[in-house]
Amino acid sequence: MYRGPTARGRAAPIDSSGMDPERLIYPVTKHLLLGPAMRVAFLPRVRGLGHVPRRGPVILAANHLAVLDSFVLPLMVPRRVHFLGKQEYFTAAGPRGRATAAFFRGLGAIAVDRSGGRAALAALDASARVLERGGVFAIHPEGTRSPDGRLYRGRTGVARLALRTGAPVVPVAIEGTDRVQPRGRAVPRPGRIALRFGAPLRFAGRDAGTPRGRAAREVTDEIMAAIRDLSGQEYAGSYAPPPGDGRAAENPS
Repeated sequence: MYRGPTARGRAAPIDSSGMDPERLIYPVTKHLLLGPAMRVAFLPRVRGLGHVPRRGPVILAANHLAVLDSFVLPLMVPRRVHFLGKQEYFTAAGPRGRATAAFFRGLGAIAVDRSGGRAALAALDASARVLERGGVFAIHPEGTRSPDGRLYRGRTGVARLALRTGAPVVPVAIEGTDRVQPRGRAVPRPGRIALRFGAPLRFAGRDAGTPRGRAAREVTDEIMAAIRDLSGQEYAGSYAPPPGDGRAAENPS
């Protein structure tokens, strides 16, 4: 079995007796399957990876250009990364549905019901538990893919997580994934992509004496500004429209 690279770069065998098979999905996918394949197909240029702490909680906040982003980011970071996945990935019926759910759970995905309200709070709670255990959580603050390559206004969930847990936020710029996987394309084509990691942002205590909603909005805007500085994207100043909505996003009040 495979454990990933050791300190000297060699793979170390592990005793898998009694291990939940889902726990093997992540290392096998990352180190033997998708990870090597993506490096060959996309020749990723990765800069600033040293900004990701080697241990302890951290939030990776990245722009969102393509479905591929949610796979590229976890596979390029040495630590195990958890992320949000659509509820539909976990609830399909039949053997195929169960296999899909097991695969995404093994990758570290957290099911999120995008209907909002209590469902959104449940996803926030699950994400906070990852950080409280000292883990890594990745999030796209825009909430959905950019329809035109611009950077859209961030949702405040990322700030609420940072304020609640005290975890630092590492801004991440992903480039080129919209070229290798444009909207409507299920399978990405080969092409070069890039990831840039910025210095950690710390927001502990920022909500002291400030209304929680206002503090979350201010922190989110700072995170988005840091992502914009890394990516060089034009900032739209509005929320991204949902997939399939051809209308331009309106500026929020």
